Amino acid sequence: MTVTLTTAGPLPPLDDAEATYDVVVVGAGVVGAAVARELARYRLRTALVDASDDIGNATSKANTAILHTGFDAVPGSLEARLVREGRDLLAAYAAEAGIPVERVGALLVAWDEDQLAALPGLRDKAERNGYHASRIIGADELRAREPHLGPGALGALDVPDESIICPWTTPLAFATQAVRAGVHLHLNCRVRDITPDADGHTLTTSRGPLRTRHLVNAAGLHADEIDRLLGHDVFTVIPRRGQLLVLDKLARPLVGHILLPVPGPAGKGVLVAPTVFGNVLLGPTAEDLDDKTATGSTADGIRLLREKGRRIVPGLLDEEVTAVYAGLRAATGQEDYRIQEYPGLRYVAVGGIRSTGLTASMAIGRHVMGLLTAVGLDPGEPHELPPLTMPNLGEAFPRPYRDAALIAADPAYGTLVCHCEQVTLGEIRDALTSTIPPHSPDGLRRRTRARGGRCQGFYCGAAVRALFEEERP
Repeated sequence: MTVTLTTAGPLPPLDDAEATYDVVVVGAGVVGAAVARELARYRLRTALVDASDDIGNATSKANTAILHTGFDAVPGSLEARLVREGRDLLAAYAAEAGIPVERVGALLVAWDEDQLAALPGLRDKAERNGYHASRIIGADELRAREPHLGPGALGALDVPDESIICPWTTPLAFATQAVRAGVHLHLNCRVRDITPDADGHTLTTSRGPLRTRHLVNAAGLHADEIDRLLGHDVFTVIPRRGQLLVLDKLARPLVGHILLPVPGPAGKGVLVAPTVFGNVLLGPTAEDLDDKTATGSTADGIRLLREKGRRIVPGLLDEEVTAVYAGLRAATGQEDYRIQEYPGLRYVAVGGIRSTGLTASMAIGRHVMGLLTAVGLDPGEPHELPPLTMPNLGEAFPRPYRDAALIAADPAYGTLVCHCEQVTLGEIRDALTSTIPPHSPDGLRRRTRARGGRCQGFYCGAAVRALFEEERP
C-alpha cells in the first residue's frame, strides 16, 4: 500500500500482504489525530479512519478554543493529569509548528457574595492540581483590568496562564505530520461493524472491510456505539450542545481576558473570550440532547447568550454578530475521561473526552500509546518526526498579505481573495494542494479563514468556490 490518503473507492483488499494494519484509530478529531501522530513515531502500519470527509469535522471544529491550565479539573482525576501534561506538550508543539496561541489569561468573575466566597476554594483546587499562579483580586483591580465589565462584579480569580489557540490548525497539524510519516488516512469511511478474533479485528466500513491487529476507539460522539460493537456497555455519550455567538472584530477591544463565570452545578456556564482570529466568542450554552446531529442554533439559545453577555460585557450587545454556531460535546454523565484498555481484545476505548480534549490531546496520545503496549502491541523504538510548519491563521502573528518579501517572491500572496479576513490567493492555493486538502468550501475556510469574516462569503464566496472547484479531481 503506497497511498496514504484516500477519500473514496474501496479500501485495499484484505488479501494484500500489507493490508493488515498494526493499529487502526477510529475517529479523526483532535484526539484521534493526536493518537495517530503519536503512533507515527514508531515503525508501525497505522490507519486513521473517519466517517467524515475531513479532519476535525465534528466536536473539534466547534468549541471555545481555549488552551486550559487544568486549574479547575477534578483533583486526582485522569483528566486533571492529562490536561496538565497536555497543556505543556501542546504549547511547545504549537510554538514549533506555527499553531497560533495567545496567553491572554482568564478571570473567574464573582457577581454575588456566594460566588465571591467560592473563590478561595477554587484557588485551593488549582493548587491541588499543580497550578500555583492563580490569585484572588478585588473589585478595583478587576475593573482596572477589564474596564468594560458589567456593573456589580465583586472580584475574581486571576488565572494568568489560560490561553487561546486555533482549534482548526491543531488537529490538521497532527494529521498532516502523521500522514507525512506514513500513516494512512481513510476519510468518508464509516465503521458499521467490528468482528474481533484471536488475531485482531475486521472492521466493516462503508468502503469495504479493513483488518487490524489493534484498535483505538476515538470516535467522539459515537465512541459509545463503537464500544458496543465490541460487546461493551460501559458508558453512554450524551451529546451536550453548546451554542456560541461570534462577535465582530470591532468588539475585540472590549475584552482583554477570557472571562469565566464561577462554576455552578450545571458546569462552567457562559464565558466571553477573545479568539486568535481577532473576534470575541460568547457562549456556550449547555443543553443535553438525544440527537448526535443536532448542531443547529435556536432562538432560545441565542436569547440566553445575549442575556448573559449583557451582564458580563454590556457593550458586546452593540456589536455586530459575525456568525452563530453550535457544537456537541461528548458528555457521559461522569466527571472524568472514559479511557480503558482491554487486553483480551487488543483494544483501547477513548471516550468521554469533553471540552478539555483539545488541551489534553497530545497527552492522551501518549497515554493511549502506553495502553496499547499493555494490550500486546510491540511498537519498537520511537523516532523523531520531520518538522512541520503550518500556515498561520492568527491575527497576532505575521500574515502573508503583510509580508513584502513573500509577496515580492510570489505575488499570489499579495492578491486578496477574501477581504474581510485578508486571505490571499497564495494561501488558498497552498491549502488546496496541501498534504490533506479540503474536500469542501467549509474545509477550505478552516484552513485559511476564507469566507469566515463579516460578510460570511457574500463578496468572496463565488471566487472561493471557483478556486475550490478548479482543484477538485
